Amino acid sequence: MDQLAVASVLAPPRCLACGRATRPSARLCDRCQPALAEARPGAAALRISEIRLEVRWAGEYAGVVRDLIVALKFARRHAAAVPIAAAMAPLIPPGVTIVPVPASPWRRRLRVFDSAEEIARALGRETGLAVVPCLRRHGGRRQVGRSRAERLAAPPRVRVSRTLPDAPLLVDDVFTTGATLAACARALGPAVVGAAVFAHGVGRRVEAA
Repeated sequence: MDQLAVASVLAPPRCLACGRATRPSARLCDRCQPALAEARPGAAALRISEIRLEVRWAGEYAGVVRDLIVALKFARRHAAAVPIAAAMAPLIPPGVTIVPVPASPWRRRLRVFDSAEEIARALGRETGLAVVPCLRRHGGRRQVGRSRAERLAAPPRVRVSRTLPDAPLLVDDVFTTGATLAACARALGPAVVGAAVFAHGVGRRVEAA
């Protein structure tokens, strides 16, 4: 019996989404992988003030989609970014530069990593596209728990922190009201191509920055 087989017996690999035992080297179990493949992608035009941004998502914020976000953001299972990126890859047009939506400073300090950046880097590996984290977010109130009106009335403050890349495409984990995406799009200006997110959570209570 080789080392991988021995390790699988002693500590069976677990699904990143539901925690069930799964096959060696598999990131998702035989239930969650088909469920993710069946997630319904969608798109919407985000219109806030002068911003019109085409936002595409891989699935609704429910089931395995939600479980993967929770695993990445709250359980800090960084490997969850890999199946997330695989599901998002068909949303990414050719020739763009992937720009992760920045986490708020307090959230980055709390988690010691940025979930959108983890997804962006996994997407870069999946698609071969460049990833340029050129945005920074400053202070501001937490978005979690705030109403749509409150979020839109006081969006995050975002600025460009380095040279703006060609054809920037925003990437994030969850699309809720669009206040954060709109703030990032304003910072990028007319060069912004659009946005791709893993989950569409509008009208739901979601754990998003």
